[in-house]
Amino acid sequence: MSTAESPVRFERRPIVIVMGVSGSGKSTVGEALAERLGVPFLDADDFHPKANVEKMSNGIPLTDVDRWPWLDSLSQGIRDEAADSGGVVAACSALKLIYRDRLREGVRFPLTFALLDGNRDQILRRMEARKDHHMPASLLDSQLADLERPDAHEGVVTVTIDDAVEHIVDHLLAKITMRP
Repeated sequence: MSTAESPVRFERRPIVIVMGVSGSGKSTVGEALAERLGVPFLDADDFHPKANVEKMSNGIPLTDVDRWPWLDSLSQGIRDEAADSGGVVAACSALKLIYRDRLREGVRFPLTFALLDGNRDQILRRMEARKDHHMPASLLDSQLADLERPDAHEGVVTVTIDDAVEHIVDHLLAKITMRP
């Protein structure tokens, strides 16, 4: 078994939220990271109420009021999964500090946020290439406008999306294992 296929061992299984704007690769990277860590994967898109999915599908950006029940449902899912398995990786935009704080409060276990960072043109190309996704490329600019980049004191791990998924996961693992 190669290093890329071997689960990474931690003293305590981590809870990681892979964050970023739509099209940054949260689900793809999150699934690969979860596999490497040997923990379950949750996609925040699966926790959206039907009304949120309909709004996004119609090109209408979500408001904070739309997001609270979604973030609370996701927090519960992460908390339950972490209690059962000891760790979990979730993909969630978590664009604003108040959303990240809501998740921290709701999960009630130590979290690591990992921001997937890329430029607008690169992300737009990815969004335009996707099929059957509820988030249209027309909402990218609203996502970028909502993104509150974490500052140093927040402790968010940041990696660029300018690499193969396996290498992005390697970079994330290196940064996560260096955290206390």
